[in-house]
Amino acid sequence: MINLFNLGGWFGPTDPLLQENKKFFTEFDQGKALSEYTFVVCDTELTGLNKKKDELISIGAVQIRNLQIDLSTMFHCFIRPENIDPTQATLVHRITPEQLESAEPIEKVLPKFIEYIYGSLLVGHHLPLDMHFLNKSTKKVMGGTLSNPGVDTMRMAQGYKRVQLGHYHEHNPREISYNLDDLGLEYDLPRFKAHDALEDALQTAYLFLYFIKKFRKGGLVTLKDIFQSGRVGSFRY
Repeated sequence: MINLFNLGGWFGPTDPLLQENKKFFTEFDQGKALSEYTFVVCDTELTGLNKKKDELISIGAVQIRNLQIDLSTMFHCFIRPENIDPTQATLVHRITPEQLESAEPIEKVLPKFIEYIYGSLLVGHHLPLDMHFLNKSTKKVMGGTLSNPGVDTMRMAQGYKRVQLGHYHEHNPREISYNLDDLGLEYDLPRFKAHDALEDALQTAYLFLYFIKKFRKGGLVTLKDIFQSGRVGSFRY
């Protein structure tokens, strides 16, 4: 199939990679044990938070199989932005203009990422923000959006805290931080460098497995158990 572009817009049918990924989740079974799913924990770095004009400049991801992080198959790509001055990224993400200028464009990176996440549940910290920019790009470049169900570790943290606050009323909910780095410190997890897509994905992966361990001890052993408990929230984009 020939992909036709005009000023960055898509004029062909939905890319076969997206179609195959969507087909996988047509009859998705939430009733299996958590260890039977493959999860991809991902994070993105952006030129800014303006949902209309800002762009992806980095995607980092790591796979979890049998509830274990697979460090042999990590994904990390810088992305050359189209319209934003790349020097803006240097201040927050420590990504140099030279790294972005030599990086592949989004048209080259997205197909690799779609192949990487095929058939996997996506996990992220404040995942809806990442998914907004990923889906904006896939719609523009590949003619469709991602079909992978998603799990937000921020929602997991909020659900876990609600259980804790039910027993410890002296805590003030307004004083609770759901910042990824703060949660890693609070739960004594391995620490990674902030504002780096791959490092944040690894930090999120350890946080995700921490909560999964806690939830399984509470009798939540399938994906459906966790979704129905309201501890996570199931996202479809």
